[in-house]
Amino acid sequence: MRINTNVASLNAQEAANLTNSRMQSALEKLSSGLRINKASDDASGLAIADKLRTQATSINQGIDNGNSAIALLQIADKSMAEQSNILDSVKAKLIQANTATTSTAGRNAIAADIAKLMTQFENIAKSTNYNGTDLISTNATDLDFQVGESSSNNKITLSAVKSQLANYTGISSLNSLSAITAASAGTLEGLVDTAINDLNKKRGSIGSVQNQVDSAVRNLMTQATNVKAAESIIRDVDYAKESANFNKQNIIAQAGAYAISQANAAQQNVLRLLQ
Repeated sequence: MRINTNVASLNAQEAANLTNSRMQSALEKLSSGLRINKASDDASGLAIADKLRTQATSINQGIDNGNSAIALLQIADKSMAEQSNILDSVKAKLIQANTATTSTAGRNAIAADIAKLMTQFENIAKSTNYNGTDLISTNATDLDFQVGESSSNNKITLSAVKSQLANYTGISSLNSLSAITAASAGTLEGLVDTAINDLNKKRGSIGSVQNQVDSAVRNLMTQATNVKAAESIIRDVDYAKESANFNKQNIIAQAGAYAISQANAAQQNVLRLLQ
């Protein structure tokens, strides 16, 4: 028997240090809620989880872009809905003017009302904007919305919608109308009908794009959920599993401490041989 080097104690201490290291790792995971806290925990898993996190961030931004696009489209649509109401009122007034029971003075008053309504029609087109971007004026341009990760595959485009008087054939000067006759009222009715149809087509294009954006946002929300779930499987700790592992290491640590004490005690037996 040798007493100069207590090999049994050294082995027990080495095992105890390894157990303590495992306990610390388990505590770190339990306290952070993460299975991967540093690259050494799972290098390949960390790379995959980080890529998934980046993907989730991009998808969430795409969702935000889509919601902003929907808000923009709704602003344009609501403004054009009011323009549609104005054209409906103008047509009703023209019908009123195109009947024998309306006097010349009455027709002149109707002309003034129409001029004011069409001035408001024009004002709506000029003032409708989103964050400074004209939406339905003659300055409106094509609008591209990126609703997704890819700048090339996830673009939704709204072709320029222009809804000023100049964009409707035959009614561009109604905002300066000063007089009207029964005959001219009948002619203008047809022109206003054409403008109403044209405006409804423009609104329809906005509605189609909004439906497309809505669909894209719903799809992205599903993707975001699935990507985050995939990241969670890789990155997040399984509390039940890790708690069991910690308890196991704790028991082993207690047993190791007992083993060290017994290894040291065993050396005392050698001294008895010398007595």
